[in-house]
Amino acid sequence: MIGQVSNGSRWGSFGANAACVVLSTAFAGCGDSSKAEAGASRPVSSGSHITASEARPAAVAALVDLTPPRRVPEPTARERIGRAIFFDARLSNPPGVSCATCHDPDKAFSGNHGSTTGVALGSRPGHFARRNTPSVLYMKYVPVFHFALEDDDDLVESPFGGFTWSGRADSVAEFSRLPLLDADEMNNGSEGALLTKLRDASYAGDFSHEFAGALDAPAPAVRAVGEALQAFLTSDAMSPFSSKFDDFLRGRARLSPLEMRGLRTFESPGKGACNACHVVYDTWNRPEASLFTNFGYDALGVPRNRAVTANADPNHYDLGLCERAQIRVRSSSPQWCLRFRTPSLRNVAVRDRFMHNGVFSKLRDAVAFYATRSTNPNLWYPSGAKFDDAPPKYRRNVNGVSLPYNGTEGAAPVLNDEDVDAIVAFLQTLTDQPYRSRTPP
Repeated sequence: MIGQVSNGSRWGSFGANAACVVLSTAFAGCGDSSKAEAGASRPVSSGSHITASEARPAAVAALVDLTPPRRVPEPTARERIGRAIFFDARLSNPPGVSCATCHDPDKAFSGNHGSTTGVALGSRPGHFARRNTPSVLYMKYVPVFHFALEDDDDLVESPFGGFTWSGRADSVAEFSRLPLLDADEMNNGSEGALLTKLRDASYAGDFSHEFAGALDAPAPAVRAVGEALQAFLTSDAMSPFSSKFDDFLRGRARLSPLEMRGLRTFESPGKGACNACHVVYDTWNRPEASLFTNFGYDALGVPRNRAVTANADPNHYDLGLCERAQIRVRSSSPQWCLRFRTPSLRNVAVRDRFMHNGVFSKLRDAVAFYATRSTNPNLWYPSGAKFDDAPPKYRRNVNGVSLPYNGTEGAAPVLNDEDVDAIVAFLQTLTDQPYRSRTPP
């Protein structure tokens, strides 16, 4: 039932300006966004068009099959070094925790190091990361943090991009140093301590060859580590596009009736309206266009995760985007408090936990929350106070205007139980090939 414990959106539709920012990494330009909203056919190649349907015509499938198969090139020397660093469990204090410990390759590079609280266990007992661990797949498509108009007729710019839930870093290289030096994560007390470990690493020779002089001093060593990890995490191998849905886009697979219903409900502006933030273009045969995020920020008002140790303090809150910088910048304005970056839903079905605070352990619960937060708040806020993970003075920031968040308490939700089940079935088609065996039935 829905009452057990998708992304609605405050944006309404993914605007042309923001779309150009995201898709410019893969496409030469952007078309009229209104066509995408209407589900119009999109260009594929040589001026041809395809339209998604439950069973694509053989001629269309044959056309799409002419697309050269996606081939991942051999890793570069820098990518190999980055991969070695990513899996090096000696780079924590005490040793035993690597980047891959939390970003587990068996879980689509997400996970929480065995923690059952919703946030990752660090290298020391009793120490936990602040937020749920996101997947590091598809990072090559994340734009730097910026403000932009969501649509041509918008008057106020909105925040997009950046790495981490609150956009704290503008590059993978900058992002990668955060857990290495965080006392609650990998706990390297200083850049010098990390340098000592790098000098003793089995790949130190290759590291020195690729980054000449980097092992001479702490600062260049840490900078080189970031560059190596960036090379690995943004490599083609880390953006596989090998899910059932990707094959569907290419005309090589069919969605089941339940999965197709889920897709249509996910896209419906009168039902889920999920793709307003979790962007999908189901009429393009280019999976790169469907990253299932607009890289924007939203305040969902998710329930407080009382299993998180820090939340034992009733005055402890994670304010999200407005904490992004230590100096006052536009994102520091109180209007951005409680907003967190919209994650990609690719491989969402194999994650251990959901939402920035890891409050949900089941995908269905997360989807049901979107469906009934406004109509049945008692299901989600046992304390009786709506938006109980937010200081009262910021609760007005929580999105209550976009569907399905704009329902009236006590009214029937726009998504019923069957709709929720269908969306979950569709989301399971977003699991890449190596992880499909981990997708729950």
